[in-house]
Amino acid sequence: MIRPRQNLDRVTASAALAALVISGLAAGAAAPANAATVDVIGVDFSQPTGAVKGGASGMLYGLSDDGVPTDPIIAGASPKNLTQKAPHGAQHPNGDPLEVEDAFFENGGQYLMTNIQDYYPDWAYNGGKRPSDFSTYLDIVRTVVKSVVDESDHPEKYVFTPFNEPDGGNWYSDWNSMKDVYLQDWKAVYQAIKEVYPDAKIAGNGDTGWQPTRTRDFLAFAKANDVLPDLFTWHELGRGSLQYFRQHLAEYRQIESDLGVSPRPVNITEYAMRRDMSVPGSLVQWLAMFEDEKVDAQTAYWTYAGNLNDNMAKTNGANGAWWLLKWYGDLSGQTVSVTPPALNAPDTLQGIGAVDTAKKQATVLFGGTNDATRLDVSGLDPAVFGTTVDIQVRKAEWSGQEGEAQAPPVVVTKRVAVGGTIEIDVPSDNRLDAYQAVITPALPVAPVSDSTWSATIEAENTTLRDVEVYEKDPAADWTFSASGGFDVGSTNQVTSSLTWTVDVPTTGTYRFGAIAGVNGSKIGPGSHALFVDGQQAATIDYEAGFDWGYRGRGETLVSLSQGRHELSVRMSADGTTLLPGSDISLDRFDLTRIDGPETTTYPAVLSRTDAPLDYGKGAAMLSGDKSATFFASARETGYYDVAVRYSTTGAADLGLRLNDRTITGLGADAAGTWTSTARVHLAEGISELRLASSQGAAVQSVTVTRATDGDAAGVQVEAEDSSQITLHGAARLETPGAPTNVSGQHLGWLGGGADNYATLTRPRGLGAGQYDLTVRYANADKNTGHAYNTDVITRFLDISEDGGATTRGAFRNNYSWNGFWTHTVPIDLTTAGGALRLGNTTGNAPNIDWLVLSPLVTKTTNAPDAVRTADATSSRGEGAGKN
Repeated sequence: MIRPRQNLDRVTASAALAALVISGLAAGAAAPANAATVDVIGVDFSQPTGAVKGGASGMLYGLSDDGVPTDPIIAGASPKNLTQKAPHGAQHPNGDPLEVEDAFFENGGQYLMTNIQDYYPDWAYNGGKRPSDFSTYLDIVRTVVKSVVDESDHPEKYVFTPFNEPDGGNWYSDWNSMKDVYLQDWKAVYQAIKEVYPDAKIAGNGDTGWQPTRTRDFLAFAKANDVLPDLFTWHELGRGSLQYFRQHLAEYRQIESDLGVSPRPVNITEYAMRRDMSVPGSLVQWLAMFEDEKVDAQTAYWTYAGNLNDNMAKTNGANGAWWLLKWYGDLSGQTVSVTPPALNAPDTLQGIGAVDTAKKQATVLFGGTNDATRLDVSGLDPAVFGTTVDIQVRKAEWSGQEGEAQAPPVVVTKRVAVGGTIEIDVPSDNRLDAYQAVITPALPVAPVSDSTWSATIEAENTTLRDVEVYEKDPAADWTFSASGGFDVGSTNQVTSSLTWTVDVPTTGTYRFGAIAGVNGSKIGPGSHALFVDGQQAATIDYEAGFDWGYRGRGETLVSLSQGRHELSVRMSADGTTLLPGSDISLDRFDLTRIDGPETTTYPAVLSRTDAPLDYGKGAAMLSGDKSATFFASARETGYYDVAVRYSTTGAADLGLRLNDRTITGLGADAAGTWTSTARVHLAEGISELRLASSQGAAVQSVTVTRATDGDAAGVQVEAEDSSQITLHGAARLETPGAPTNVSGQHLGWLGGGADNYATLTRPRGLGAGQYDLTVRYANADKNTGHAYNTDVITRFLDISEDGGATTRGAFRNNYSWNGFWTHTVPIDLTTAGGALRLGNTTGNAPNIDWLVLSPLVTKTTNAPDAVRTADATSSRGEGAGKN
């Protein structure tokens, strides 16, 4: 029997759809979904519209705990504002602003909002009823404000929200009967906040949507009683807000004008729905709208806290949406006039244009269409850009919520003369994707597009056997997105398969990838068999996920000879036995040629830098305290060669900070062009690299190359290795149930008290120094659940060095006790061989499969270059010659 998946609508696939077969096409060769249609977006860089605000990258409960997300993820996404719960509040098990403020402010955050009513444990607050003795709420208000004043290092950066969604079942829904009560309550709360903290900033109203009548009544009262909010807020959640927000904002500004209220800064404190989260092509429409209107805004919290509202992957990874946020955070200077095909039209091509004349860079972020795109660029000032410019277009492809996306590849390049309108054709074909076009003065070497061969196909367009196609309406607000609007599920029979043919250009190794949804809490991790020409060639392993609609990614490597092959994803390897955890929804497949070790080059002229840029050299001119910051992606945890290419006029130092840890030994001892290389350990996902040179260096690029031969420097210890690990108290070994991706047994029952711990004998040869401790772990701890949020709980592991310090690692929920993820904790050891104690005296630690202790740096080299030319491109590559 074919079992329909829970909470998914079943549709019947047509015979034609089920029978479609596709041949692989070289990258860039595939025709758009509608080859006859080209959407045109105009950008006039001579028409500034105001300073880049950058405030639409905010988020509600985007951070959950100290360490979740990691600092590089926060710094790269660059959220300028947050809303978190009230300090010590009970609404959710995490999200306390006092726990996340340091990471937020240290990584560029500007202000932090706190929902005072989130002090309550229930939703709606207090059972949805205003307290009959309102003084009890005023006591909560004073407690919350006092906590911020007394316990925060930055109380001046907080904004207090007295009422969250007062119109939506939270005490004041019926305006006819509750208006006067609400207005007096607002005044009382406002005054209570100011009594405790006279300099406090206060936000309101916080309605579930635009409420013009309530807003006019509120502002009139607030002005008359001297209790106006410092920041005006409401929510714009559904797809319709993309059509009506500009009208709502205009109405709000008119009310202010009518009442003689000075314009308030606006923050749309919740925006977008589940269908938008993780989707670059959807989010760019919201960002463009809010940036155009110069308001701040925060993505809504629908799933769980601590993952930038689904706009990052796993613990430390980027998905496609994270790269869009990173690009948005990179914008500087002035925004400019952008003319999309249609304004205020949901699910259409939209964009943001910006020009920074000091940096001599013009940027366009755009996306949201299934059709081919043409950028019509005009207004470039030759006094700024010179007579010739280089254009590079990168693609942030939708990769699912938990599907990690590597550095976006260059898909279009163009060198053109400045003047008139420049037309840039972009082969877009998926409304879920977004793009970044960067225009600079001509570089020493003209940029080139990524030449890596790849092919992709929608799962529903393969030949299907004993599976079901499920429709995922792209316009449905509460539905997680699927590429093409469908996915394939009910993959739970030994005869189930998805098959297609592909033509590969050369004999060699290929990476097969599947965007897939794994219901980890019910199934755990899973696997499928990959057959090539009727023979099993590999196993595709999938880590546990949130549910069938919440997409992650499974990958495997396969050797293919040149020519045509039949690829088949099957639920059984032997035709008689179902693979454990095979009931997985499949959305899209891709196949990519691998040519050598994974290599990515990041040009310095596109880094986040406060240094002058010299496009003739293709370099960031570092000196004094100037720096350049790069956000490098790593597909897997291990060792990488980080090679910095630069030139100097004499001997010069080169300072490198890796995730705020100092790497020494780099620099030039004479004038010339140099490449300085550090072999360093990188965690899977995003690492922040910051370069500086007090004596002066013209940095051209950073190239990051996987160095698998260096992995032997790390020492791995299995949890069940009694020669290395000694158990104490209740700590014990267990065997998780199937399906599982544990290697042997796991170590559980750590923490929950000082007596329950494990001691790891320090491996020989690993003395004092900087290390990474990589832990393969499981943590499916959560509360019973909110009305629609999943209240996941972060578990912490304390690593104490005998004779040294204690380091705390944060391990976010990974959906299944039977499924294991890896997370890396930076740790500095100060003794020659002190043992490491693993536990948690204040709570439960995660379960552990194995640990690897790796030196942060194993070697550095500095070599003069014979060729004095700069790298001019940035692209994702899988080997030499791809960048």
